[in-house]
Amino acid sequence: MYSNMLKSKLHGAHVTSADLDYEGSLTIDRDVMDFVKILPYEKILVANLENGNRFETYAIAGERGSGVICLNGATAHLGKIGDRLTIFTFGLFPTDQATQHHPRVVRLDEKNRIVGGLRPV
Repeated sequence: MYSNMLKSKLHGAHVTSADLDYEGSLTIDRDVMDFVKILPYEKILVANLENGNRFETYAIAGERGSGVICLNGATAHLGKIGDRLTIFTFGLFPTDQATQHHPRVVRLDEKNRIVGGLRPV
């Protein structure tokens, strides 16, 4: 048996741009993605702290060190520049090992830089 567990969480990501004409997805600074082990094209759940919208999409790697968080395609309708987001990934873990699992959770500042490092939920 497997349990679906939180794998990573970016708390307080700030939307830096929106591109309605793009195919879809959420662009995230590649350095931030690597730090919490989000893979390019990995499914993500996004919660907008400003308006309550929640949506699923996939991660696209943005330029390293850019601080980019860009709403692409239809997701551009679900937020605006400056909105704060929480971005989640989940993974399946053998249930007998799930109690030892620790997600990679970070808080981002207003420029989408990692502050405070990893912490358990």
